[in-house]
Amino acid sequence: MLGLCLGLAGTLWAQVPTDHFTLAWTHTIEKIRWEEDYHVTPQGLVLVEARVKGTGAGMDIPDDAYLKNGSWHYRPKLPTLPKLRLGRTPEAGDFELCFAQASGKVQCQAMSHWIGQPNKQDAAVEVWGCEQANVAPIDVR
Repeated sequence: MLGLCLGLAGTLWAQVPTDHFTLAWTHTIEKIRWEEDYHVTPQGLVLVEARVKGTGAGMDIPDDAYLKNGSWHYRPKLPTLPKLRLGRTPEAGDFELCFAQASGKVQCQAMSHWIGQPNKQDAAVEVWGCEQANVAPIDVR
C-alpha cells in the first residue's frame, strides 16, 4: 500500500496510511486558509486541486479559478512532485493533514500529531509517497 512519509534529509520520522490527503495551512500574514489535495502515486505526489478563501499579499487567484462554498477552487498545472519540502517554525503555526479514515470520515490533524511541534532546530519537513504496510500511523522519530 502506498502511504505518506514525513521526515527530513532522507530520515523517516513518521508514516501516515493514506494515498490521498489534503495539506492545509493559514497564511501567516493574511490569516487566510489554503488547502491542497494530493494523490500519492509510485511516481510521486500529484497536486489535484487547491483552494483558498481569499486574496492578499502574494495570493493571486488564478484566472481559471471558480468560487464554491466560500473558497476559490483551481487546478494547479504542476508536474508530479517527488516530494514536498515545507517550512515549519513556531512563529508560522503548523500545517494540517486531512485524510479519509477506513470509516470514510475525514480526519484533520496538525502535522505535530505525527512529528512534534514546529521548532527552530527542524525548521522544515519533507513529505513524500512511500510503500508501507497496512497499519496505523507509526511515529519513528
